[in-house]
Amino acid sequence: MSEGAKHHHEHEAEHIRHYTKIYVILLVLFLVSVAGPVVGGLVGSKALVLITAFGIALVKAYLVCAHFMHLNIEKRYIGYLLGTTLVFMFLFFAGVSPDVMEHRGRNWENVAAKQETARAIAEHAAHGDGEHGGGAHHE
Repeated sequence: MSEGAKHHHEHEAEHIRHYTKIYVILLVLFLVSVAGPVVGGLVGSKALVLITAFGIALVKAYLVCAHFMHLNIEKRYIGYLLGTTLVFMFLFFAGVSPDVMEHRGRNWENVAAKQETARAIAEHAAHGDGEHGGGAHHE
């Protein structure tokens, strides 16, 4: 085996180890992000739920962008384009979320969502058990 081929093999093996390491970290973070809201719900900690659900999601997104999309080695303007895209996405969300998250707007009304909310509230009040969840009633 030539020296160049040997170096290429070693370089490729190092890449595989690196990607495997990042994959294992992502897998562990996934498990924590699934278990966190369950544990947070049991102990009644909204902060734990939010940190494990959204905080870990941001860390996972960063790891994927930096290591699998190779943004850490791209030219600087790629980061600027990504940042600009994210800013526009958040501006879009801020602009439409008041309309989407409500049942009424200036020139429209979401009758189906309003009816479903009223039905769910009535069903919850009829059970009177104070449990949260979708459908299963425990005796």
